[in-house]
Amino acid sequence: MALSRRTLLGLAAAVPASAALTACGGSSGPGKGGGATYWYLNGQPQEGVRAGAVDAFNKAHPDERIDDTTYENDAYKTKIKTAIGAGKAPTVIWGWGGGTLRAYAEAEQVEDLTSWFDEHPDIKKGLFPSSFGAATVDGRIYAMPCETVQPIVLYYNRKVFDRVGVEPPESWDDIMALVPRFNAKGIAPFALGGQSRWTNMMWLEFLFDRIGGPEVFQAAVEGEKNAWSHPDAIKALTALQDLVEADGFIKGFSSITADSNADQALLYTGRAAMMLHGTWSYGIQQTDGGDFVPSGSLGYMTFPPVEGGKGDQSDTVGNPAHYLSISAKASAEQKKTAKEFFATGVLQDEEVRKWIGTGSVPIRLGTEKLLAASENADFLQFTYDIASKAKVFVQSWDQALGPAAAETLLDNIVKLFQLSISPQQFASNLNAVTGA
Repeated sequence: MALSRRTLLGLAAAVPASAALTACGGSSGPGKGGGATYWYLNGQPQEGVRAGAVDAFNKAHPDERIDDTTYENDAYKTKIKTAIGAGKAPTVIWGWGGGTLRAYAEAEQVEDLTSWFDEHPDIKKGLFPSSFGAATVDGRIYAMPCETVQPIVLYYNRKVFDRVGVEPPESWDDIMALVPRFNAKGIAPFALGGQSRWTNMMWLEFLFDRIGGPEVFQAAVEGEKNAWSHPDAIKALTALQDLVEADGFIKGFSSITADSNADQALLYTGRAAMMLHGTWSYGIQQTDGGDFVPSGSLGYMTFPPVEGGKGDQSDTVGNPAHYLSISAKASAEQKKTAKEFFATGVLQDEEVRKWIGTGSVPIRLGTEKLLAASENADFLQFTYDIASKAKVFVQSWDQALGPAAAETLLDNIVKLFQLSISPQQFASNLNAVTGA
């Protein structure tokens, strides 16, 4: 079954505390008999890879066992926050880094791992440098980057481009020029699952970077006053609304959901020419699109530059990794086991091979030969190059911001796309929740 972004990434807003929890596996408390505990998401194939890493570690360390427990996505987000707040967190905390990690770090609920990484420089040097941004709070590292990288890329239907007689865009001006060409042929320029909100967000993430550079959004993350009113932010918001007003997106996009993969179907059936989406989309297109991927009809590229913009073309956005932290409330023995797991149990050879087998790119450097041997070698190498060469890898905004600000962001992005608020109103509404 194709995995949606909801399964892969998680949502910023917490579900009600009364939500039913679905768990399986080992202990569900902070530690049975003083052993280390680890909670993470269930759902295949990711769960199998995570469980395999724990099993391998336990086999190699019979005296330092880790008891693992798995949860469904939304249930986990409620459960882990409640447990951490009550001082009953698992030893190893699986998460997305960013704004939530900052909240944990500022409340001294997770260990500062900076000195541990200083003592283990080879571990840090072996991971994508871009993966550490969302693990870092005020210059200190509070999480071990793990698993895979998921940048956002621009997909296109080669058959549709050939039929219309146009080339893939090399600039924002090219995108705007392509819009009327596709509309004239009855083809939507871009697919968009706008009801899901976060799909809209990806457009702003790239426009902010390409126009103003990563500093514009970073200022908002850091709570600078009126950060969202920066002239380059207003330019990006205006450019987005220009695309909407030009009928750049499929008609009715605000009622299309991404979780149903309806936006994906628009691309592989040729009803839309292009789509901005995460690298997980490749597997969906491959699974659901018939011969679309095998025939070479799926094209992909990085988001093009905006003329006069300040962003580096290598900059990307998305999820740089997933993250493992250690509970500050864990015992010395549990912390020791967790650090040994980080050193010898995370992203070892077998786990790396399994992630590649799922069509994903692990964040460990030096996997080019393994990627080249995969049946999806070209796309995996493309993803690897983006992630490993990115000067800046901006984390998905709804993860980079704290939960309350993220919810305001997503609500206002919907209004921006529906043209019910102006760029200036959008900026004002966001300034109110992120400005110091």
